[in-house]
Amino acid sequence: MRHRQSGRHLNRSPEHRIALLRNLTRALITHERIVTTVAKAKELRPFIEKIITFAKKASLVADQGDGGRAKALHYRRLAIADLGPLHGTGIYNKEDELVEGNNTVVKKLFNEIGPRYKQRPGGYTRIIKQHYRRLGDAGQTAIIELLKEGETKVRLKEPRKPAAPAPALPATE
Repeated sequence: MRHRQSGRHLNRSPEHRIALLRNLTRALITHERIVTTVAKAKELRPFIEKIITFAKKASLVADQGDGGRAKALHYRRLAIADLGPLHGTGIYNKEDELVEGNNTVVKKLFNEIGPRYKQRPGGYTRIIKQHYRRLGDAGQTAIIELLKEGETKVRLKEPRKPAAPAPALPATE
């Protein structure tokens, strides 16, 4: 039984699972939209949202003076610890060519993505299930993407309206 054990195993060992989530996170930060299986996308969402929250907090406290810069550095180090070894984590364009300059995943995360979500209370990603399946094993595929600045998630259903009050019973004597 799996009492009180959260998360999906994804048919991998714990080390392999962490490496998979780190690689998916780096790809999502780089491209801001990736296609993967539904299970991997659902498991990736809380992992990357915690890292984006570090970047958001760092951008919020960086303006508070010297103490804020120290806290921002702390948040950066926490994100680096979650992202793992950063060798070879440059930013690539659509043609898989390295973008010029000394850009890395961490710099993009803290310079672009973190400030983008300064006013957002959470929910930085969107998962869109695709109707066709993956070639080979017919796994369900999904697109996971970062929301744009000021964009909101679309709700398909309207929130439920409160129930109408019960009709009053006639008074009997």
